[in-house]
Amino acid sequence: MKKLLCLILVLCTALSFSGCVNEDGITQFSETGKERRQSETQSTRIERTEPMNKPTEVSVSDESGQGPKTGAPLVLTGAAGADTKTGFAPLERVSYTVSDPENTKGLSVKRIGHSHGPAFGGKAHHTVVDFQKVFEKFGALTLDTKSQEKVLYLTFDCGWEYENLTARVLDILREKGVPAAFFCTLDHIKKQPELIVRMIKEGHIVGNHSTTHPNFSSINRTKMKDEIEQTENYLRENFGYCAKFFRFPAGEYNENALDLVSSLGYVSVFWSVAYNDWNVKQIKGKDYAVKTVCERLHPGAVILLHSVSKDNAAALGEIIDKARAEGYVFRALTDYSA
Repeated sequence: MKKLLCLILVLCTALSFSGCVNEDGITQFSETGKERRQSETQSTRIERTEPMNKPTEVSVSDESGQGPKTGAPLVLTGAAGADTKTGFAPLERVSYTVSDPENTKGLSVKRIGHSHGPAFGGKAHHTVVDFQKVFEKFGALTLDTKSQEKVLYLTFDCGWEYENLTARVLDILREKGVPAAFFCTLDHIKKQPELIVRMIKEGHIVGNHSTTHPNFSSINRTKMKDEIEQTENYLRENFGYCAKFFRFPAGEYNENALDLVSSLGYVSVFWSVAYNDWNVKQIKGKDYAVKTVCERLHPGAVILLHSVSKDNAAALGEIIDKARAEGYVFRALTDYSA
């Protein structure tokens, strides 16, 4: 009987704790219901008529930890009412520890350039279907194969500004009630603080696009960490904001890089729809942009555009309207369940 009572006590104690595996493979325990990270989340369900004026997700309690955490918010802001560019209190700086800095696990360092292939007939190109199968291991996204809806994710890469076109893009998104993700380099964030504030305050995601836009397949894990950490900390200190979404510069990466980004708690976001829209010297007109993008739409698509394109700025409203007319709905990246 004493042995039975002891066994019951042990089981009860075990059930009162939950465990998670840290980056070193060590299970750490914390009392259920007493996790330090508390979040208030607001899902930006994109089909809306009122302007988006709140962050996608909010957490005013930030433990500044690292590594993927089940249920951890992917977008953080500080408490409102502070003297920062956004009015959100600065978030605590992070100092990430690089897991396996020498890549002793032998993850592949062979360069991969992301290839999306042109979708056709409402179906994703087979290349992105194959990529997504590999990405599942790292929690990365190039194609949403889980949703039962005809969902689209609208994303922009931002490394520089041209003729104030990003402001025009933001105007259209506000008018149409569509959230987007803007992947910004540190240089762009520093030079365009007013645009970054608009993105955040109007409910868009400001993703991490690195500090110096290097080829992530040619740098070591410590340098990768530094590229992400520096940009994140600038957003934390100056905007009271952090979004755990990352886009590889030029879509260049390797297995080692995917693993490192995931270990920092970030979701790597690629794309399944794109075209040559970044070259401002190759303007082909609004109709070309509408036709090219709309022909390549497919359920679960992640759309990559550049806000330096006059064609995109002129075509965006029509692209959104045509997509909705075909039954597509726009969703925020925070709505994707990896």
